Amino acid sequence: MGLNQAAADHQQTNRFRIWIVPGLIITGALLFELSGSSGRELLRYDRIEIADGQLWRLFSGHFVHLGWSHFALNAAGMMLIFYLVGDRFSPLTWLLVTVFVVLGIDLGFWLLEPQLIWYVGLSGLLHGCFAAGVVDGLRKRQFEEMLMAGLLILKLAYEQIAGPLPGSEGTAGGSVIVAAHLYGAISGFSVGAALSLRKPTNASI
Repeated sequence: MGLNQAAADHQQTNRFRIWIVPGLIITGALLFELSGSSGRELLRYDRIEIADGQLWRLFSGHFVHLGWSHFALNAAGMMLIFYLVGDRFSPLTWLLVTVFVVLGIDLGFWLLEPQLIWYVGLSGLLHGCFAAGVVDGLRKRQFEEMLMAGLLILKLAYEQIAGPLPGSEGTAGGSVIVAAHLYGAISGFSVGAALSLRKPTNASI
């Protein structure tokens, strides 16, 4: 009875830990959204202002949104992704993944998208977290992760060829920058692969 209770408590703790990082991200994004249009102007990724020294925008721009519908869409996406793959890494490792993906997207924007003047939203980070999460399952050749990875690749390929998914811009309330999805996924896959290779097959970092 005691062992069963200890195992149940451990499982409950693990379930709680899965939601720490998405909870922090969504709460931060919510606080930014409450700052309104003035906050959005101050915090968004803005190439001109970044070149002028406002480097915080490289990070904060990924956590502000076009409006409440855009925020709600990304918040729901974040919850879904961590429901699917949130147990792949510890909260601390997920924070590392978040930082790496954000930096990867920024690098892609800066070097490969000079025409992109400004950007807001979590969507690039969402794709990065999802890509990082499915890597471990791919290493173990798990069918669900292989299916999710295939769907992600198909989505990215469609966006690069045909543009945003039908209806996505209307739901978000503005233009969808599909390059963010691509750079986020590449960054997430890279850091996920590096982390996955460092751990035993049945362990989680």
